[in-house]
Amino acid sequence: MSTVLLDTPEDGIGVLTLNRPERLNAITTELIEDMHRTLDAIEANDKLRVIILTGAGRGFCAGYDLKASDEVLDSASGNAVAKGIRGQERLAAIVTRLYKLRQPVIAAVNGPAAGGGFALVLAADLRLAASSANFHVANARIGLSAGECGISWLFPRLVGLSRCYELMLTGRPFDAVEAERIGLVSRLTDDHALMDEALALARTIAANAPFGVRMTKQLVTHGLAIADLETAIQMENRTQVLCALTGDVDEAMRAFREKRPASFQTA
Repeated sequence: MSTVLLDTPEDGIGVLTLNRPERLNAITTELIEDMHRTLDAIEANDKLRVIILTGAGRGFCAGYDLKASDEVLDSASGNAVAKGIRGQERLAAIVTRLYKLRQPVIAAVNGPAAGGGFALVLAADLRLAASSANFHVANARIGLSAGECGISWLFPRLVGLSRCYELMLTGRPFDAVEAERIGLVSRLTDDHALMDEALALARTIAANAPFGVRMTKQLVTHGLAIADLETAIQMENRTQVLCALTGDVDEAMRAFREKRPASFQTA
């Protein structure tokens, strides 16, 4: 069975599930490759409007599974270092791909999200946490940098520099309540209600004009790299005109007058 599953419980909504529940969905080379193949399928599917990312069983993702590795890198070997870099880049590329998906990504976090698993949470656009969720960036405690897989770039943008430094430099775990308080997650739920809440949120997003949703995500993500307000507004102006010319605005107005849900066609 694949270590990553992609289901479509409703039209336009994909559920991407990390599927190693016996190991709290810890990351292996197989899972990395399965994830890349699944992202290929998502990128090629114009019918998917929203993606929910979650973990099977009682955990989201416990980070890299050291027990599953039968290789020990020799720090004195240049070849081993090069091989390690290639593996690290392959893992980190998943975060970049998730972050750049045209579809909004909702992380539905159940249980532990640590290390590379925490990076997957950060790569999502929206984050919901079950009461069992807990988060951990422990690399500094074991002689590694706490910045991996985009964590050093994504985390301070979500919670601010001071909180980011404290959690990354101490390596202490924090729970779902604290995650909501510092703004990492937007909503807490009971464990049994997590997927229902995620699906309800996905359903609301999927009902909107796909092109408008796509452009909104693109503007926000690109806006993080823009240095001044004027440039951001220029991007917004062009995007607004593009959206207006798709016909979706006309359909929204007709649907409002006819008191019915809008039927948007653009991808």
